[in-house]
Amino acid sequence: MDDTAARTGRHAGLDPAEILDRAISLVEAEGADALTMRRLASELGVATTSIYWHVGNREQLVTAMVSRHGEHLAEAPVTGDTSRDRVLAVARLIWEGSLEHREITRLASTHGASSLHAQHLELAMARELQEAGVVGDAARDALRAITACVGGFIVAAMLDDVIPTDHRRTSVLAHLEDPDLDPGTRASLATSSHLPSLFDATLRAVVNSVVPADLSVNAYL
Repeated sequence: MDDTAARTGRHAGLDPAEILDRAISLVEAEGADALTMRRLASELGVATTSIYWHVGNREQLVTAMVSRHGEHLAEAPVTGDTSRDRVLAVARLIWEGSLEHREITRLASTHGASSLHAQHLELAMARELQEAGVVGDAARDALRAITACVGGFIVAAMLDDVIPTDHRRTSVLAHLEDPDLDPGTRASLATSSHLPSLFDATLRAVVNSVVPADLSVNAYL
């Protein structure tokens, strides 16, 4: 079979999901810069026009692959004995999934598609909030409070990947002199916190403030 025939056969059997999964693998392995329509077509053994035909232009490709990757993240089981525990579990899945797949997270952020990346897990969180009796405007605000907390920590974690060591907050504060500030506090400000532990404590505080521990004390019922 010559090259043209092979490409035609691949085009005929090509599935959009296959394109998206290959694009995801390419970005995870080599970063977002590696994702070009020509490179993706080469990886799949098809003409570049086949990619455009099935998923659209690069912007549409990125949107679709970010959403699909979010679907994969949402396949993880949500565990916990109570709705509050499961809300915490979903929030941790967003945190862990975003950091375990940093290249996809960066790509989503760059293209303004971060909400698509987490949408399926956020929907799962909304269901758990409902189980806890948090509905309507209260559910909206609870979801936004929790996801803002998670998103802020994701940004903090990923900034450490790109900020030079001497420009990090701890390094900058280490050189400041302030006679009005307690020396012990100033010394501590110049050291790094253990971000995962800080995230967990902060997340728990936020969730505890918006999700009742027991339906009998649920102010939203």
